[in-house]
Amino acid sequence: MKMENVLQPRAFRMTSQRRTILEELRNCRWHPTADEVYERVRRKLPRISLGTVYRNLEVLALQGTIRKLDICGRQKRFDADPRMHCHVRCLECGAMDDLPLGDSTLSRAIGEIDASYEIREVRLEFLGLCPKCKAPERACRDRDTRRGHSGGVGRPDT
Repeated sequence: MKMENVLQPRAFRMTSQRRTILEELRNCRWHPTADEVYERVRRKLPRISLGTVYRNLEVLALQGTIRKLDICGRQKRFDADPRMHCHVRCLECGAMDDLPLGDSTLSRAIGEIDASYEIREVRLEFLGLCPKCKAPERACRDRDTRRGHSGGVGRPDT
């Protein structure tokens, strides 16, 4: 699909800045914050401002080209996949991944909701520990660090 066609049905132009922001978001293998998108876009457009990235991400989310993930108490993250799907988030480090539940599963769940509701959006998020954070060596290292032992770093690079 051509990126120029993504915005065409709505009244927003596909500017070169917006195109670059969308490309960089689609190239991410995670759900980045606006700051993370900005850092990636700056490599291609050194003069772009953080405010421009924020505004364009909001426009892209408003028109349904991307999804804005509002996670309670955390920075907003952005998802290049606007289709209905679920997420799984690590309670320890905040990592977030798509969860491959079939559309039919979500559609059936929505079908069970009282007909007096008009469903406009679905946000289903599972919470747990990612593979790195649930690893036994991580738990031991974190426990030792909290006790004041010098045997490790409190948070390894993720």
